[in-house]
Amino acid sequence: MEWMLGFVAIALLVIGLVGQAFEMRKIRLTTYKDEDLGSTNIFMNKKNLKWYIVLGIGIVLWYVAERM
Repeated sequence: MEWMLGFVAIALLVIGLVGQAFEMRKIRLTTYKDEDLGSTNIFMNKKNLKWYIVLGIGIVLWYVAERM
């Protein structure tokens, strides 16, 4: 296993998950009132795309690090 690549992958996954959580909270607060339940379409918001890309890169790097 390539350790440096694995650490980068884990860092990207953590950054992606935390960033997406804050982004989804921002989307929910601007889109919905407190009384309304959040829709499942919050995952399909365009603002989440950058976080999905970061998560995808992290997963691919982790897979590559495991196979080396």
